[in-house]
Amino acid sequence: MNSSTPRSSVLYDRPFALFWSARVASSIAFQMQAVAVGWQAYALTGSAFYLGLVGLAQFLPMFLLTLAVGHIADRYDRRLIARVCQTVEAVAAGALAVGSATGWLDRTSLLIIVAVTGAARAFEAPTMQALVPGLVPGPLLPRAYALSASANQTATILGPTLGGFLYVAGPSAVYGAAGGLFLAAHLCMAAIRMRWVPPPREPVSLRTLFAGMAFIRSRPAILGAISLDLFAVLLGGATALLPIYARDILRTGPWGLGVLRAAPALGALSMSLVLARYPLTRRVGRTMFGAVAMFGIATIVFGLSTVFGLSLGALVLLGASDVISVVIRNSLVQLETPDEMRGRVSAVHMLFIGTSNQLGEFESGVTAALFGTVPAVVIGGAGTLLVAALWMRLFPALRDIETLRG
Repeated sequence: MNSSTPRSSVLYDRPFALFWSARVASSIAFQMQAVAVGWQAYALTGSAFYLGLVGLAQFLPMFLLTLAVGHIADRYDRRLIARVCQTVEAVAAGALAVGSATGWLDRTSLLIIVAVTGAARAFEAPTMQALVPGLVPGPLLPRAYALSASANQTATILGPTLGGFLYVAGPSAVYGAAGGLFLAAHLCMAAIRMRWVPPPREPVSLRTLFAGMAFIRSRPAILGAISLDLFAVLLGGATALLPIYARDILRTGPWGLGVLRAAPALGALSMSLVLARYPLTRRVGRTMFGAVAMFGIATIVFGLSTVFGLSLGALVLLGASDVISVVIRNSLVQLETPDEMRGRVSAVHMLFIGTSNQLGEFESGVTAALFGTVPAVVIGGAGTLLVAALWMRLFPALRDIETLRG
Protein backbone atom coordinates (compact mmCIF):
# COMPACT_ATOMS: atom_id res chain seq x y z
CA MET A 1 0.00 0.00 0.00
CA ASN A 2 1.28 3.48 -0.84
CA SER A 3 2.23 5.37 2.31
CA SER A 4 0.31 8.42 1.06
CA THR A 5 -2.97 6.52 1.27
CA PRO A 6 -5.26 7.93 3.99
CA ARG A 7 -4.68 5.92 7.13
CA SER A 8 -8.31 5.38 8.10
CA SER A 9 -7.54 1.84 6.87
CA VAL A 10 -5.20 1.33 9.85
CA LEU A 11 -8.30 1.09 12.03
CA TYR A 12 -9.61 -1.70 9.79
CA ASP A 13 -6.82 -3.95 11.12
CA ARG A 14 -8.43 -5.82 14.01
CA PRO A 15 -5.41 -5.79 16.40
CA PHE A 16 -4.83 -2.05 16.03
CA ALA A 17 -8.57 -1.31 16.22
CA LEU A 18 -8.80 -3.25 19.49
CA PHE A 19 -5.72 -1.46 20.80
CA TRP A 20 -7.24 1.90 19.83
CA SER A 21 -10.52 1.00 21.55
CA ALA A 22 -8.72 -0.10 24.71
CA ARG A 23 -6.80 3.14 24.81
CA VAL A 24 -9.99 5.18 24.36
CA ALA A 25 -11.79 3.32 27.15
CA SER A 26 -8.87 3.49 29.57
CA SER A 27 -8.20 7.16 28.86
CA ILE A 28 -11.87 8.13 29.22
CA ALA A 29 -11.94 6.37 32.58
CA PHE A 30 -8.76 8.08 33.76
CA GLN A 31 -9.92 11.54 32.67
CA MET A 32 -13.35 11.11 34.26
CA GLN A 33 -11.66 10.04 37.47
CA ALA A 34 -9.24 12.98 37.31
CA VAL A 35 -12.10 15.50 37.17
CA ALA A 36 -13.82 13.89 40.14
CA VAL A 37 -10.61 13.60 42.15
CA GLY A 38 -9.65 17.22 41.45
CA TRP A 39 -13.04 18.66 42.37
CA GLN A 40 -13.43 16.39 45.41
CA ALA A 41 -9.90 17.14 46.64
CA TYR A 42 -10.44 20.90 46.39
CA ALA A 43 -13.84 20.59 48.08
CA LEU A 44 -12.29 18.60 50.95
CA THR A 45 -9.33 20.93 51.51
CA GLY A 46 -9.76 24.23 49.65
CA SER A 47 -5.98 24.06 49.13
CA ALA A 48 -3.98 24.62 45.95
CA PHE A 49 -1.07 22.87 47.65
CA TYR A 50 -3.17 19.71 48.17
CA LEU A 51 -4.04 19.70 44.46
CA GLY A 52 -0.31 19.65 43.87
CA LEU A 53 0.01 16.69 46.25
CA VAL A 54 -2.51 14.78 44.11
CA GLY A 55 -0.17 15.21 41.14
CA LEU A 56 2.80 14.15 43.28
CA ALA A 57 0.95 10.99 44.40
CA GLN A 58 0.59 10.00 40.74
CA PHE A 59 4.18 10.83 39.88
CA LEU A 60 6.08 9.09 42.70
CA PRO A 61 5.05 5.50 41.73
CA MET A 62 6.17 6.15 38.16
CA PHE A 63 9.49 7.54 39.36
CA LEU A 64 10.13 4.65 41.74
CA LEU A 65 9.05 1.88 39.36
CA THR A 66 10.58 3.05 36.07
CA LEU A 67 13.48 0.57 35.95
CA ALA A 68 11.28 -2.39 36.90
CA VAL A 69 8.57 -1.37 34.42
CA GLY A 70 10.91 -1.27 31.43
CA HIS A 71 12.57 -4.55 32.28
CA ILE A 72 9.23 -6.36 32.71
CA ALA A 73 7.82 -4.87 29.48
CA ASP A 74 10.82 -6.26 27.56
CA ARG A 75 10.58 -9.75 29.11
CA TYR A 76 6.85 -10.55 29.20
CA ASP A 77 3.81 -10.31 26.96
CA ARG A 78 2.91 -6.63 26.82
CA ARG A 79 -0.78 -7.38 26.29
CA LEU A 80 -0.94 -9.30 29.57
CA ILE A 81 0.83 -6.50 31.45
CA ALA A 82 -1.68 -3.96 30.16
CA ARG A 83 -4.62 -6.15 31.17
CA VAL A 84 -3.34 -6.56 34.73
CA CYS A 85 -2.88 -2.80 35.03
CA GLN A 86 -6.40 -2.08 33.79
CA THR A 87 -7.82 -4.52 36.33
CA VAL A 88 -5.97 -2.76 39.17
CA GLU A 89 -7.26 0.60 37.94
CA ALA A 90 -10.82 -0.76 37.92
CA VAL A 91 -10.46 -1.96 41.51
CA ALA A 92 -9.04 1.42 42.60
CA ALA A 93 -11.95 3.25 40.93
CA GLY A 94 -14.35 0.94 42.75
CA ALA A 95 -12.67 1.79 46.06
CA LEU A 96 -13.11 5.51 45.36
CA ALA A 97 -16.78 4.94 44.54
CA VAL A 98 -17.46 2.96 47.72
CA GLY A 99 -15.45 5.37 49.85
CA SER A 100 -17.33 8.38 48.52
CA ALA A 101 -20.73 6.70 48.92
CA THR A 102 -20.10 5.53 52.49
CA GLY A 103 -18.25 8.63 53.67
CA TRP A 104 -14.97 7.03 54.77
CA LEU A 105 -12.93 8.62 51.96
CA ASP A 106 -10.81 11.43 53.42
CA ARG A 107 -7.80 13.37 52.15
CA THR A 108 -5.34 10.65 53.21
CA SER A 109 -7.19 7.67 51.72
CA LEU A 110 -7.81 9.67 48.54
CA LEU A 111 -4.07 10.18 48.08
CA ILE A 112 -3.35 6.50 48.75
CA ILE A 113 -5.84 5.29 46.14
CA VAL A 114 -4.58 7.85 43.62
CA ALA A 115 -1.06 6.52 44.23
CA VAL A 116 -2.24 2.94 43.53
CA THR A 117 -3.76 4.12 40.25
CA GLY A 118 -0.50 5.92 39.49
CA ALA A 119 1.45 2.69 40.04
CA ALA A 120 -0.81 0.80 37.63
CA ARG A 121 -0.48 3.50 35.00
CA ALA A 122 3.29 3.48 35.49
CA PHE A 123 3.22 -0.04 34.01
CA GLU A 124 0.37 0.46 31.54
CA ALA A 125 1.51 3.59 29.70
CA PRO A 126 5.01 2.51 28.53
CA THR A 127 3.79 -1.02 27.83
CA MET A 128 1.03 0.27 25.53
CA GLN A 129 3.52 2.65 23.91
CA ALA A 130 5.97 -0.17 23.18
CA LEU A 131 3.19 -2.39 21.83
CA VAL A 132 2.28 -0.16 18.85
CA PRO A 133 5.29 -1.04 16.63
CA GLY A 134 4.22 -4.69 16.82
CA LEU A 135 0.81 -3.82 15.38
CA VAL A 136 1.81 -1.77 12.30
CA PRO A 137 4.78 -1.69 9.87
CA GLY A 138 7.57 0.76 10.64
CA PRO A 139 6.89 3.20 7.77
CA LEU A 140 3.32 3.66 9.02
CA LEU A 141 4.33 4.27 12.62
CA PRO A 142 3.98 8.11 12.54
CA ARG A 143 0.41 7.74 11.25
CA ALA A 144 -0.33 5.07 13.84
CA TYR A 145 0.94 7.30 16.64
CA ALA A 146 -1.16 10.17 15.31
CA LEU A 147 -4.21 7.90 15.46
CA SER A 148 -3.14 6.69 18.89
CA ALA A 149 -2.91 10.31 19.98
CA SER A 150 -6.39 10.90 18.56
CA ALA A 151 -7.66 8.04 20.73
CA ASN A 152 -6.17 9.65 23.80
CA GLN A 153 -7.50 13.08 22.91
CA THR A 154 -10.96 11.77 22.02
CA ALA A 155 -11.05 10.31 25.49
CA THR A 156 -9.73 13.51 27.01
CA ILE A 157 -12.60 15.41 25.43
CA LEU A 158 -15.30 12.95 26.42
CA GLY A 159 -13.87 11.98 29.80
CA PRO A 160 -13.77 15.37 31.53
CA THR A 161 -17.13 16.38 30.06
CA LEU A 162 -18.79 13.15 31.19
CA GLY A 163 -17.04 13.36 34.53
CA GLY A 164 -18.18 16.93 35.10
CA PHE A 165 -21.80 16.20 34.31
CA LEU A 166 -21.88 12.86 36.18
CA TYR A 167 -20.45 14.60 39.23
CA VAL A 168 -23.86 16.26 39.62
CA ALA A 169 -25.04 12.81 40.78
CA GLY A 170 -22.07 12.59 43.15
CA PRO A 171 -18.45 11.42 42.88
CA SER A 172 -19.47 7.77 43.27
CA ALA A 173 -21.27 7.89 39.92
CA VAL A 174 -18.09 9.11 38.21
CA TYR A 175 -15.86 6.52 39.85
CA GLY A 176 -18.29 3.69 39.14
CA ALA A 177 -18.47 4.56 35.44
CA ALA A 178 -14.67 4.83 35.30
CA GLY A 179 -14.30 1.37 36.81
CA GLY A 180 -16.57 -0.10 34.15
CA LEU A 181 -14.53 1.51 31.38
CA PHE A 182 -11.26 0.17 32.80
CA LEU A 183 -12.78 -3.32 32.61
CA ALA A 184 -13.87 -2.67 29.00
CA ALA A 185 -10.27 -1.76 28.14
CA HIS A 186 -9.15 -5.04 29.72
CA LEU A 187 -11.54 -7.00 27.50
CA CYS A 188 -10.33 -5.23 24.34
CA MET A 189 -6.71 -6.04 25.14
CA ALA A 190 -7.64 -9.66 25.84
CA ALA A 191 -9.16 -9.93 22.35
CA ILE A 192 -5.95 -8.87 20.52
CA ARG A 193 -4.39 -11.81 18.70
CA MET A 194 -0.81 -11.38 17.56
CA ARG A 195 2.32 -13.50 17.49
CA TRP A 196 4.52 -12.89 20.50
CA VAL A 197 7.99 -14.37 20.60
CA PRO A 198 9.57 -14.35 24.07
CA PRO A 199 12.87 -12.46 23.88
CA PRO A 200 16.13 -13.98 25.10
CA ARG A 201 16.14 -13.74 28.89
CA GLU A 202 19.26 -11.83 29.87
CA PRO A 203 20.25 -12.15 33.51
CA VAL A 204 18.98 -9.20 35.53
CA SER A 205 21.84 -6.81 36.19
CA LEU A 206 22.47 -3.12 36.64
CA ARG A 207 23.47 -2.97 32.98
CA THR A 208 20.15 -4.40 31.77
CA LEU A 209 18.13 -2.27 34.20
CA PHE A 210 19.82 0.95 33.09
CA ALA A 211 20.04 -0.01 29.41
CA GLY A 212 17.14 2.28 28.47
CA MET A 213 18.81 5.31 30.01
CA ALA A 214 22.14 4.44 28.37
CA PHE A 215 20.48 4.10 24.98
CA ILE A 216 18.75 7.48 25.27
CA ARG A 217 21.99 9.18 26.32
CA SER A 218 23.70 7.75 23.23
CA ARG A 219 21.11 9.35 20.90
CA PRO A 220 21.27 13.18 21.14
CA ALA A 221 18.09 13.71 19.11
CA ILE A 222 16.07 11.37 21.36
CA LEU A 223 17.56 12.85 24.53
CA GLY A 224 16.79 16.36 23.30
CA ALA A 225 13.22 15.50 22.31
CA ILE A 226 12.13 13.92 25.57
CA SER A 227 14.00 16.38 27.81
CA LEU A 228 12.42 19.26 25.87
CA ASP A 229 9.00 17.87 26.73
CA LEU A 230 10.06 17.36 30.34
CA PHE A 231 11.06 20.97 31.01
CA ALA A 232 8.58 22.70 28.71
CA VAL A 233 5.49 21.01 30.14
CA LEU A 234 6.92 20.97 33.67
CA LEU A 235 7.00 24.75 33.54
CA GLY A 236 3.98 25.34 31.32
CA GLY A 237 1.48 22.85 32.76
CA ALA A 238 -1.55 24.54 34.33
CA THR A 239 -4.04 21.67 34.46
CA ALA A 240 -3.65 21.21 38.22
CA LEU A 241 -4.95 24.75 38.70
CA LEU A 242 -8.05 24.35 36.52
CA PRO A 243 -10.32 23.77 39.55
CA ILE A 244 -9.23 27.19 40.88
CA TYR A 245 -9.78 28.87 37.50
CA ALA A 246 -13.21 27.25 37.13
CA ARG A 247 -14.38 28.12 40.61
CA ASP A 248 -12.65 31.37 41.59
CA ILE A 249 -11.57 33.15 38.37
CA LEU A 250 -14.04 32.13 35.65
CA ARG A 251 -16.90 31.53 38.11
CA THR A 252 -18.26 28.22 36.78
CA GLY A 253 -19.19 24.94 38.45
CA PRO A 254 -18.10 21.32 37.91
CA TRP A 255 -19.48 21.44 34.36
CA GLY A 256 -17.13 24.33 33.59
CA LEU A 257 -14.17 22.42 34.98
CA GLY A 258 -15.06 19.49 32.72
CA VAL A 259 -15.27 21.74 29.67
CA LEU A 260 -11.97 23.44 30.51
CA ARG A 261 -10.22 20.08 30.88
CA ALA A 262 -11.68 18.93 27.57
CA ALA A 263 -10.59 22.04 25.63
CA PRO A 264 -6.90 21.10 25.17
CA ALA A 265 -8.00 17.66 24.01
CA LEU A 266 -10.31 19.21 21.41
CA GLY A 267 -7.38 21.04 19.88
CA ALA A 268 -5.16 17.98 20.16
CA LEU A 269 -7.76 15.70 18.58
CA SER A 270 -8.24 18.02 15.62
CA MET A 271 -4.50 18.27 15.05
CA SER A 272 -3.87 14.53 15.51
CA LEU A 273 -6.47 13.72 12.84
CA VAL A 274 -4.77 16.19 10.50
CA LEU A 275 -1.40 14.56 11.17
CA ALA A 276 -2.85 11.09 10.61
CA ARG A 277 -4.14 12.19 7.20
CA TYR A 278 -1.21 14.47 6.30
CA PRO A 279 1.91 13.32 8.18
CA LEU A 280 4.82 15.69 8.55
CA THR A 281 7.31 15.20 5.73
CA ARG A 282 9.86 18.01 6.13
CA ARG A 283 11.43 20.37 8.69
CA VAL A 284 10.26 18.04 11.47
CA GLY A 285 12.70 19.31 14.10
CA ARG A 286 11.96 23.01 13.61
CA THR A 287 8.25 22.26 13.47
CA MET A 288 8.44 20.64 16.90
CA PHE A 289 10.26 23.63 18.39
CA GLY A 290 7.69 25.99 16.89
CA ALA A 291 4.90 23.91 18.43
CA VAL A 292 6.53 24.06 21.87
CA ALA A 293 6.83 27.85 21.58
CA MET A 294 3.15 28.10 20.68
CA PHE A 295 2.36 25.96 23.72
CA GLY A 296 4.09 28.54 25.91
CA ILE A 297 2.27 31.47 24.31
CA ALA A 298 -1.12 29.76 24.73
CA THR A 299 -0.30 29.09 28.39
CA ILE A 300 0.39 32.78 29.00
CA VAL A 301 -2.87 33.82 27.30
CA PHE A 302 -4.85 31.35 29.38
CA GLY A 303 -3.17 32.52 32.58
CA LEU A 304 -4.12 36.15 31.98
CA SER A 305 -7.65 35.54 30.69
CA THR A 306 -10.73 36.22 32.80
CA VAL A 307 -13.16 35.50 29.94
CA PHE A 308 -14.43 31.92 29.66
CA GLY A 309 -14.47 31.90 25.83
CA LEU A 310 -10.92 33.26 25.53
CA SER A 311 -9.70 30.75 28.11
CA LEU A 312 -11.25 27.91 26.11
CA GLY A 313 -9.63 29.16 22.90
CA ALA A 314 -6.21 29.36 24.53
CA LEU A 315 -6.56 25.82 25.86
CA VAL A 316 -7.60 24.53 22.42
CA LEU A 317 -4.49 26.12 20.87
CA LEU A 318 -2.38 24.71 23.69
CA GLY A 319 -3.61 21.19 22.96
CA ALA A 320 -3.14 21.48 19.20
CA SER A 321 0.47 22.62 19.55
CA ASP A 322 1.26 19.98 22.17
CA VAL A 323 0.11 17.04 20.04
CA ILE A 324 2.48 18.02 17.22
CA SER A 325 5.37 17.58 19.62
CA VAL A 326 3.87 14.34 20.97
CA VAL A 327 3.55 12.68 17.54
CA ILE A 328 7.04 13.71 16.44
CA ARG A 329 8.62 12.62 19.71
CA ASN A 330 6.85 9.26 19.94
CA SER A 331 7.59 8.39 16.32
CA LEU A 332 11.24 9.38 16.65
CA VAL A 333 11.78 7.36 19.83
CA GLN A 334 10.11 4.18 18.55
CA LEU A 335 11.63 4.28 15.07
CA GLU A 336 15.13 4.67 16.50
CA THR A 337 14.77 1.91 19.13
CA PRO A 338 15.12 -1.85 18.50
CA ASP A 339 12.16 -3.92 19.69
CA GLU A 340 14.10 -5.73 22.42
CA MET A 341 14.82 -2.32 24.00
CA ARG A 342 11.44 -0.63 23.49
CA GLY A 343 10.04 -1.49 26.92
CA ARG A 344 12.99 0.01 28.79
CA VAL A 345 13.27 3.04 26.53
CA SER A 346 9.50 3.62 26.68
CA ALA A 347 9.58 3.38 30.48
CA VAL A 348 12.23 6.10 30.69
CA HIS A 349 10.32 8.12 28.10
CA MET A 350 7.10 7.83 30.11
CA LEU A 351 8.99 8.84 33.24
CA PHE A 352 9.92 12.08 31.49
CA ILE A 353 6.28 12.55 30.43
CA GLY A 354 5.04 11.72 33.91
CA THR A 355 7.54 14.13 35.42
CA SER A 356 6.35 16.92 33.14
CA ASN A 357 2.67 16.18 33.83
CA GLN A 358 2.30 14.93 37.41
CA LEU A 359 5.36 16.68 38.90
CA GLY A 360 4.37 19.71 36.82
CA GLU A 361 1.04 19.71 38.65
CA PHE A 362 2.92 19.68 41.95
CA GLU A 363 5.13 22.53 40.77
CA SER A 364 2.07 24.51 39.68
CA GLY A 365 0.39 23.99 43.05
CA VAL A 366 3.47 25.09 44.99
CA THR A 367 4.09 28.10 42.72
CA ALA A 368 0.45 29.15 42.97
CA ALA A 369 0.57 28.88 46.76
CA LEU A 370 3.70 31.09 46.81
CA PHE A 371 2.95 33.69 44.12
CA GLY A 372 -0.73 33.36 43.32
CA THR A 373 -2.56 31.38 40.63
CA VAL A 374 -2.30 33.80 37.69
CA PRO A 375 1.40 34.69 38.18
CA ALA A 376 2.22 30.98 38.47
CA VAL A 377 0.67 30.17 35.08
CA VAL A 378 2.22 33.19 33.33
CA ILE A 379 5.68 32.48 34.74
CA GLY A 380 5.36 28.86 33.59
CA GLY A 381 4.43 29.87 30.03
CA ALA A 382 7.37 32.26 29.83
CA GLY A 383 9.64 29.48 31.10
CA THR A 384 8.44 27.21 28.29
CA LEU A 385 9.43 29.81 25.69
CA LEU A 386 12.87 30.11 27.29
CA VAL A 387 13.36 26.32 27.28
CA ALA A 388 12.42 26.06 23.58
CA ALA A 389 14.98 28.72 22.64
CA LEU A 390 17.70 27.14 24.79
CA TRP A 391 17.11 23.58 23.51
CA MET A 392 17.42 24.70 19.88
CA ARG A 393 21.01 25.65 20.65
CA LEU A 394 21.82 22.70 22.91
CA PHE A 395 20.48 20.00 20.56
CA PRO A 396 21.19 20.99 16.94
CA ALA A 397 20.75 17.33 15.87
CA LEU A 398 17.12 17.52 16.98
CA ARG A 399 16.57 20.96 15.47
CA ASP A 400 17.93 19.85 12.09
CA ILE A 401 15.87 16.64 11.70
CA GLU A 402 14.22 16.94 8.30
CA THR A 403 11.88 13.95 8.20
CA LEU A 404 10.73 10.80 10.02
CA ARG A 405 11.49 7.58 8.20
CA GLY A 406 10.45 4.02 9.07
